Amino acid sequence: MIKSMTGYGATSLEQNGLTITVEVRSLNSKFIDTLLKLPRQFASRELEVKALAGDILQRGKISISIEVEKATPQTLSFIDEGLFLQYYDQLKSLRDKAGELNADIFHLALQMPKVIGHSDQGDDDAWEQVKKVILKALLACDTFRIADGEALKPAIIENIEKIDRSLDEITLIDPSRVEGIMKRIEGNLLQYISKGEIDKNRFEQEAIYFLEKLDINEEKARLKNHLDFFLDALNSDVSQGKKLGFITQEIGREINTIGSKANDSAVQHHVVEMKEELEKIREQLMNIL
Repeated sequence: MIKSMTGYGATSLEQNGLTITVEVRSLNSKFIDTLLKLPRQFASRELEVKALAGDILQRGKISISIEVEKATPQTLSFIDEGLFLQYYDQLKSLRDKAGELNADIFHLALQMPKVIGHSDQGDDDAWEQVKKVILKALLACDTFRIADGEALKPAIIENIEKIDRSLDEITLIDPSRVEGIMKRIEGNLLQYISKGEIDKNRFEQEAIYFLEKLDINEEKARLKNHLDFFLDALNSDVSQGKKLGFITQEIGREINTIGSKANDSAVQHHVVEMKEELEKIREQLMNIL
């Protein structure tokens, strides 16, 4: 399975006098970057929402918009009578000392800090509802990502198969490539040295050394293994975008080595085709989780 980092999820709920709407959008990113739009009364829940998004979406540039509308006020006001009386007594004492008879001590005491407060019980209950809607929207976005990733999968498999076919073609023409190199070596030597003066043993040693430098059998075997490994990771139960990226680097390394060692125009033609398909894969993997 592969999972795209492009996704969208939206969920709404009307319950207990609340209308809750949550939208989640995600784009590709190397890390997780979450942008939140939260109602003021839930501003303290920002870290909780980000943690929830990270657990489900893991990586990407994520935008979450949360809107909550109340049909009726949910918070209750209360007066701290003890605190009010303390303020009242102190203000009254100050008034008497100052000789100010017209001071409105009662209203001043009511306006002092923490005398009138609001119960947050209503917001706590509302948050539990909001959290459930956020979770559903995040899961909807994750489902979208899975579908989008699976839509990309056939094209990536086709790219890998084209590289594999090019590798098969290189394998077919490799023996004639080696034979041609041997003939060129012998022909070049004969241009400058008479045939009778050639040291056959030395010639064989030099030819073997030269052919070893141009041998691509190990690179072909490793490339084949990397292609099979890539398909295994692609069909894994979990999305492994970073792992696929690492395998792609190894595939590219072997293709480049084959191209540099082959010293053959026919092989180079297939190498160019493989590089083209690999570049298409790299572009797709940029959006894979």
